[in-house]
Amino acid sequence: MAIADFLEPAVKDYAEQAKATYSAPINTDTFTGRQFVAGQDPMQTQAAALATQGVGSYSPYLSAAQTAQTSGAGALGQSASTIGGLGSLTGAQAYQPFMSPYQSQVIDSTLAEYDKSRLGGQQQIRDAAVNSGNFGGGREGAMMGQYNADSLVNRGALQSQMLQQGFGQANQLAQQNFLNQGNIASQQQGLAGAYGNQMNQQFGLSDFGRQGMGQDINALGSLGSVNQAQNQALLNADQQAAQTGAYEPYGRLSQYGNTLTGLAGGVAGQQYQEQEAADPYASALSGAMGVAGLFGQIYGGRNR
Repeated sequence: MAIADFLEPAVKDYAEQAKATYSAPINTDTFTGRQFVAGQDPMQTQAAALATQGVGSYSPYLSAAQTAQTSGAGALGQSASTIGGLGSLTGAQAYQPFMSPYQSQVIDSTLAEYDKSRLGGQQQIRDAAVNSGNFGGGREGAMMGQYNADSLVNRGALQSQMLQQGFGQANQLAQQNFLNQGNIASQQQGLAGAYGNQMNQQFGLSDFGRQGMGQDINALGSLGSVNQAQNQALLNADQQAAQTGAYEPYGRLSQYGNTLTGLAGGVAGQQYQEQEAADPYASALSGAMGVAGLFGQIYGGRNR
């Protein structure tokens, strides 16, 4: 198709511009590269450091809980042993360990003194018989026999009393020992329960500390992600501006060529359209909040 004379200068101008434009390489470094990626926000860095420090933070509480568990098991074992030994503290012979080892000596000594005291009474009977002229007579024998019989009865009663007294004291001591051992067993059980409570408290402190740390990490991570999204939005805007500037000559040249084609009576080509840019902040925020969600999952539950 012949070009009209009035369009020839414009066509030549277009051709020169097209050659110059398409011959010049586009410096993509101006709108690509990691310089358009927002760095981690300081709060995100702090959240990551806090999460790293929290790894294994439960260990001291677990050690304390294990120590309490071991102590509680020991106290419970002692209680079981004490309760098991209560059986030996009952029965007909339970008093024997509490009988005084010196009781027989005390009884023998007391009876010997009693016997000596009765000798004086016998002498009095003999003296009375001599004075009355009945020494060696039947009356003296009867009086002496009655006196000795009474002495034996009293001696037996005294011995029985001392034996009964010793038995009563030993029996009371045995009963008291049984009660004491029962109280000790109860105290040991109470101590085992206290250790159990301490163990649960240690677990509770561990969970509370880690959950609190998780909330701090989540808050720092989320706020940091919002700041990172804002920075990324600004970088995206800069990137889009740089890309638009790099491709602007092609759009202008395309529009120029279509205008000339239309003036020449031909069918204009497809109009150059710059790619519509997405909302840079919304796009950046979506990605950043996805990362922030990961922080929310750290230390969020019970860690046993």
